[in-house]
Amino acid sequence: MHNLPFYNALNRIPQAVPPIWFMRQAGRYHEHYQVLSKEHGFTKLCKTPDLAAEVALGPIDDFDFDVSIMFSDILFILSALGMGLEYTSTGPKLEFSLDAKTISRLDTSQNAIERLTFQAEALKKTRQRLPDNKSLIGFNGGLWSLFTYAVEGTHKGSLIKTKSSMDLFHPFMELLLPVLIENTRQQLEAGAEIVMMFDTAAGELSPSLYHSLVVPYLEKLVSCFPKKIGLYTKGTTPSHYDHPLFKSDILAGLGVDHRWSAADLGRLPTGFSQGNFDQTLLFLPKDEFLSHLHIYLDKIYETGPPPGWVSALGHGVLPKTPTSNVRLFVNTVRQYAQEHTSVEHVSAEHVSAEHVSAEHAPTEPALKA
Repeated sequence: MHNLPFYNALNRIPQAVPPIWFMRQAGRYHEHYQVLSKEHGFTKLCKTPDLAAEVALGPIDDFDFDVSIMFSDILFILSALGMGLEYTSTGPKLEFSLDAKTISRLDTSQNAIERLTFQAEALKKTRQRLPDNKSLIGFNGGLWSLFTYAVEGTHKGSLIKTKSSMDLFHPFMELLLPVLIENTRQQLEAGAEIVMMFDTAAGELSPSLYHSLVVPYLEKLVSCFPKKIGLYTKGTTPSHYDHPLFKSDILAGLGVDHRWSAADLGRLPTGFSQGNFDQTLLFLPKDEFLSHLHIYLDKIYETGPPPGWVSALGHGVLPKTPTSNVRLFVNTVRQYAQEHTSVEHVSAEHVSAEHVSAEHAPTEPALKA
């Protein structure tokens, strides 16, 4: 049970039409979500597996995305560690901020793990209802983003307080990493083909600081699950990915935001290459939106799409995004790809569709830490 275009992207098999999925594709912009949220509220939707599955399936039914993603939130892991969590009209609120005094208030990793089982259950329910030709992925917050939320309650701004608290990063990781490892294991066992790490604050660190501070812990995590963890970062540069980890083929793939050029996207060194159309352009009138989308696609296909390309936005779908343009994006990319793919490229896709290569056969998750 998987989506062939996404399977091909994971294995960098050439194909005519890329898989398409968006971050936050089941979110606030979508009427299907709005109806359910009005009745149940966000927290109940996330923590009730049947409801989480229902939300996740909405954009699959509406827009025919290739991939469904677990409906949840990255901050539940902080709540599970004892930081509390409330979703208000102005955004999520933790009960306290992480500092030298409050770090002792964090709960044990084992207790945190037990509080997160609803996510695996949501994935199981989603997989049961998802069509066989659609893929399913899970996710967690990126290491630096979770730390910034714990310290500041947000990942926006200059992050002065967070960067002034970097001595807390290591003891925080000692508690967080076992939770992430076990939660990832549970998500994979529940039916996720890969687990994405969303590190939207990563670009606030210089490449050298990202490499020295964050990457060692990221290496520990991904080494437990080779080719089963994908990483998305926001605000990063090619230099952030200029590290042996990202060239070692241990990650499932990498995603970037709209600040990256098509050429840079094509040089991502491992697994799938996900991105990266500017999500704000979906607010434009239809003709203007299509013009920008075609300019973007022209650049992508100028020398051929990147290896393992997953067509996506540079970040999540924004609230109030016109659903007509989401639908138009999906249909336009598929049509454009069919019309601009060489004979050789189509031939390679045909071979991959036969599933004759043992080298690219689906593999079981690496479930031993």
